[in-house]
This record gives sequence, structure tokens and C-alpha cells, in this order.
Amino acid sequence: MRFALLAATALILMPAAALAQEPTPAPPAEVAVIPGLVAQVSADRIEADIRTLVGFGTRHSLSETESDTRGIGAARRWVHAEFERISAACGGCLEVMYIGREYTGERVPEPTEIISVVAIQRGTADPNRHVLIGGHLDSRVTDVMNFTDDAPGANDDASGVAGAIEAARVLSTQRFPGSIVYVAFSGEEQGLVGARFVAEHAREQNWRLIGVLNNDMIGNIRGITGAIDNGTARIFSEGPRVTESETEARQRRFTGGEIDSPSRNLARYIDGVADRYIANLDTQLVYRLDRFGRGGDHRSFNDLGFPAVRVMETLENYDRQHQDLRTENGVAYGDVIEGVDFDYAAKLTSLNVAALAALSLAPPPPADVTIGGAVSADTTLKWTLPSAQQAPNLAGYRIYWRETTAPQWTHSRWVGRVAEHTLENTIIDNYAFGIAAVSTDGAESPVVFPGAAGSFGGY
Repeated sequence: MRFALLAATALILMPAAALAQEPTPAPPAEVAVIPGLVAQVSADRIEADIRTLVGFGTRHSLSETESDTRGIGAARRWVHAEFERISAACGGCLEVMYIGREYTGERVPEPTEIISVVAIQRGTADPNRHVLIGGHLDSRVTDVMNFTDDAPGANDDASGVAGAIEAARVLSTQRFPGSIVYVAFSGEEQGLVGARFVAEHAREQNWRLIGVLNNDMIGNIRGITGAIDNGTARIFSEGPRVTESETEARQRRFTGGEIDSPSRNLARYIDGVADRYIANLDTQLVYRLDRFGRGGDHRSFNDLGFPAVRVMETLENYDRQHQDLRTENGVAYGDVIEGVDFDYAAKLTSLNVAALAALSLAPPPPADVTIGGAVSADTTLKWTLPSAQQAPNLAGYRIYWRETTAPQWTHSRWVGRVAEHTLENTIIDNYAFGIAAVSTDGAESPVVFPGAAGSFGGY
């Protein structure tokens, strides 16, 4: 599926019935800098990072913290040092820190520090607008409380952490208008604890967090049945925000938006990025918070109303997840390094790099988007313009629409640097509508569905 661009001249005064019959138009043009960033992603560096993380024996959140060679403490100090090395190479462009606190809970019976490692690359024009990539540092075996046995966690989730580190290496070579955050979460296997602390920090600091990309298992290509897939990835996204008010839910009942939450439009955005920038990779959009009966760190951000998705492999091997290291009846169990395909992990890391770059290069997503056109042949969208300081590269806006059952945006019109536009002879009842901000170099924001149901927040 691809984002679609339809020449405005072909749409002028075209009846709504004819719009639906138009062929799928071409997508937006590539942003010149992104292919070069994608090309820098290294499977060899990702492999080296995964091997280093596996070498700590176990990274269980309750494991050793004093050793320099084993346990969660040594692992998080290594990640912190790696972010510091990356920052030194870019002239101190990363702010590296620990975020966490002491915690006690169902899976943490004694007071324990749950600490995530965070590096922030501040934006040059709109630094309070953030996008975030993360994977979880901790690992486990069959018994979630077993913090002494070896738990390599090669794919779950050293692959995601290695992806976040590699994204920092590549993206720190470029400056962006918006900020990028790189995270190694702790406490995921103990109940998404570390991600919750980072999400709460984002809220306390009033971050305008417009997209979280949680990379949890991005290295396995052989499924439990033996099937192999190294050409697709899944993107899980929730529907209506769990934080929406009763009034907002009532409004959504009448105006739609069940599949146009910011998380869903973020997922569509990443799907379009894959089509434009990543060779031999298709994405499967899964309209669900996560897999059945399972969870990931993006949920902690969704719980606070932030747009967040899970990016992961298409085929899972359950013999290599949450398993004691053993061989039974000729079957090898355990999340070991042999189960990771480093080229595939690099491909999914490249997808993250392209998406983060596109999001950070684009102007902020339109705010205060409203729509009107009841009992009319025309549809009018209105929105608020950002300040010149926040969006110095703003070229203008593109309105998108599609049939309500279509999976992707199929039609669009460039409307320029304005704060409202009327689509003549386009009946509001028959389509879903949205609007994206476009930079002078062609980078687009995610599409914003009108009203609270689709809002990415204000400026």
C-alpha cells in the first residue's frame, strides 16, 4: 500500500462519484537525504551489538547490577557508554541519561531500580516535538522470576535495542527540525515498567510526542512451522485512544475515526515509508494493539494517549521466546544468537531510520483540524498554522481522502500554505478525510484525521 497523490488539476469540480473511480495515483516524491541515511545502516554493527548484549549472560531486570560483565547493570552501563560514544562522534549532539526509579510490583517482589537508558537528539527548530525509537533491554527464560539462569535474549529483544543504537549512529550524522529519542527500556518482561516511567517522564516534561516506534523482536525470519519470511514486517496499532473522554467517544460515534487514530495513521505513514525507501520489504498493518494475550512497551505510551506502534518480524518462533536453554526430542529451545538474521534486523532498522528521519524533517502534524459540510455538496477542512519558528521549512498542506473502507489514503490535493480549504463537489458523508503538513524538501507529516479522534496534539 502506498500514500497517494492525485494532481489537483484532475480534481477540479470533479463529481464525488467520479473520484472513487480514479486509478490509484502516484505517491509523494522521495526526500533526497533519506536514501543516504538508509544506506548507512550496517548489519555487521547490529550483529556486533547483539552479540555484546547476549554476552552479558542474563539481562533480567532483577539480575546482577554490580558486575561489569554480567546482568542488567552491566548491560545498561554498556548501552549508556555506547550512546556517549555516538554523541562524542557528533560533537555532543546526544543528551544521554538514565530514566527510572525504584519499583515494587507483582513481578518485582523486592524494591528494585528499573532504569532505562535514554539518548535525546534535540531538534534545531522545534525541539519539543519528539519521535522515539526503543527496544527492551531486559530478557527472561520460562519462569519470569528466574533472574539467575542464562537468558540470552538475542532476538527478544537485543535485536530491538541494537536497532535503536544503530539508528542513533546513523541519524546523529544529520540535523533535524524535530527531536529524536533513542531508548533501551528495562522492565518490559516484568510488566512494561520501564516504558511506563519513560512515558510518564515525557508527559511530565510536556513533550509533544508524535510517534513512538517500539521495536520488539526484529531479527527472526523462521517461524514455528519452519516457514521463512525475510521480506515483510508487521506494524501493530491501536484504534481509538484509551484516554478519550465520554464526550470524545460520543463525537467519534457520529463522525467516524475508529481506524483513524493517530497510532493508525502513524502505522499507515510507516507503511508508505517502507514502499518509498526500503527495497524488498512490505509491511502488514495489523489493526490491533498487540498480539493476542501479549504486550509491548508501546502500550505504556498508548496508555497516556501518545501515538505509538509496535514494529516487528512477521513470523515468530515460540520455541525461541521465553524459554529455558535446553534440547528436548531434538528441538532446541531458547533465544540464542543462532535465531537472529542480521540482514533482516538491518532491514527493519532501515525502516525505522527512514521513518524517524521523515517524521523529524517534516513540519509538525496539523493541529486543531476540523471538518464541515453536512447537507452540502462541498467539504471544508480548517486547521491552525504553526509559528514560523516551529516550522521554518513549512511549504504548505496536502488534503487526503479515501472511501471509508479503503485501507490507505487514495486521493489528495495540494492546497498550499493556507489554514482552510474547501473540496468542491466532494460529499463529506462518503469519505474519510485528513490533512498532512509538507516541508519545502517534500517531507510530509502523518495524515491527521479531523477532531479529537485523530489529533496528534497541538503546537
